[in-house]
Amino acid sequence: MSVLRALTQLRLPRSSQFFAKRDYSAKPEQCTSPPSKGLILGMYVDEHDFEDSGTFTRAGARYNEHNTNGRLIELVRLAGPIPKRGEVRIFYDLEPSFKTVAVCGLGNECLGYNKAEKLDESKEAIRIAVSSGCQALQRLETSFIYVEDMGHAETASEAANMSVWVNQDLKNPKSRVFIPYINMHVDRGIPCDSDGWRIGAIKAEAQNLTRALQETPSNRMTPTTFAQNVVQLLANSGVNVEVKVKSWAKAQGMTSFLTVAKGSCEPPIFMELSYYGASSKERPIVLIGQGNTFDCGGLALKHCKTLKHMRGDMTGAACVVATCRAIASLKLPVNIRVLIPLSEHMLGCNAMKPGDVIPMKNGKSIEVVDARKEGPLVLVDALLYAETYGPKYIVDVSTSSSKVLSAFGQVCSAVYTNSETLWQRIKNAGMHTGDRLWRLPLWNYFTQQIKAVEHVDVQNVGKGVGGESCCQAAFLREFLPCGKWMHIDASNVMLSKGDDYPYLRPGMAGRPTRTLIEFIAQSCCKKQQEAIKAGKLDVTGS
Repeated sequence: MSVLRALTQLRLPRSSQFFAKRDYSAKPEQCTSPPSKGLILGMYVDEHDFEDSGTFTRAGARYNEHNTNGRLIELVRLAGPIPKRGEVRIFYDLEPSFKTVAVCGLGNECLGYNKAEKLDESKEAIRIAVSSGCQALQRLETSFIYVEDMGHAETASEAANMSVWVNQDLKNPKSRVFIPYINMHVDRGIPCDSDGWRIGAIKAEAQNLTRALQETPSNRMTPTTFAQNVVQLLANSGVNVEVKVKSWAKAQGMTSFLTVAKGSCEPPIFMELSYYGASSKERPIVLIGQGNTFDCGGLALKHCKTLKHMRGDMTGAACVVATCRAIASLKLPVNIRVLIPLSEHMLGCNAMKPGDVIPMKNGKSIEVVDARKEGPLVLVDALLYAETYGPKYIVDVSTSSSKVLSAFGQVCSAVYTNSETLWQRIKNAGMHTGDRLWRLPLWNYFTQQIKAVEHVDVQNVGKGVGGESCCQAAFLREFLPCGKWMHIDASNVMLSKGDDYPYLRPGMAGRPTRTLIEFIAQSCCKKQQEAIKAGKLDVTGS
């Protein structure tokens, strides 16, 4: 069961509008053109039993019986074969309520948590089925799509809202893909989990916000414009935004961050976001996001094929911004402080050079061996600065090493942590959201690789063969304040091919935003349930 599902008694916003300015509670009669309505229903089928005639979900069975007098199930079986997981059958004009009805295959009804796969397969089946149905009706330009909960409203809402999102803000309006309104299908004879639906919509819109920021071209997303966009996005959200300029970073002794930014004519920015949903006496969780709005590799220029996607090197920054906004919208009882160092890593006359040595304010020195490995250099100053807030724990998200792609493909993010508790929680969160994570070692072996020379304290590249991502995590640990810490390397999950996760179209993926939201919710879920039982929390929603 999702941790966020346990918080559905919280007072939630009425609308799930985030980056996309769409009103998902709109009524069909509000459309200027004649609207069309479509319905998404689920159907279970044993994919290994060729004689299985399929079984509707609870909502599907009621619609079949009460709205079509059993005609729908007959048509599904006549159309044959029964839709398997992710397959869709569309039927037209069955009854006046809906012009189209899409029946989506959910696979076996007995799917659940797969220990070997580290995945809740029933939830992933819902995401795949719902996204397939929504995209099929979207292609038919269906104005309003109503989705049944498929047994888990939060998951169905996630898939529906993520699957119809398209990156087309800069496209000619006449040529844009049609975007439908997404609504929850409510049957009076079945209990309605509207809170779960809203939670799923908020999480999906947070990931869509990350995708939108990632997809913005680098000429329209400099450090300055990123900060301006975030200020606008977080206005009236309950999140406080502070924008610090280069002179402030100099006064704070952020030498490593400023060294990376030297090669660009765009001035660096350091952003701080704060959300206080708990007592001011409670220590905050500190989130840090790498914010390179473009990364060419500096003097060690990257290959042209790699440069194509380097607008997404600010994935970490986008992820923590969207996470903070979602937490504020969910009104989670937790304190959050977000630190975002924003810069461009460019090829310029003042760019950092291999062999440069950077003195840090904690007394250590860093030698730049490879100018392409700037990710950890951007993060270390934020790690040192995080000590100011006495954090409960620190989580940083970056795209620091491309080598994790060859190790994992695009299936899971790499995680490094000095806390078993944090690892178990992020692993459980990934199980629920479908964005799996895998823990990699923080062994002293890798620390020795980055400290193998005598003339400086650490180098930004390890001396041994391989282990690049592990060495960079070991590098970050050298500048870590005391306490619990987790580093998420999302380099390999930055992009989506569109076939591994059908609910994410090809392009920037926005991962692991939903997992980070779920992970943080776990830190307050236990306290929340205790407060509800003790009668100390207002659950009326008034």
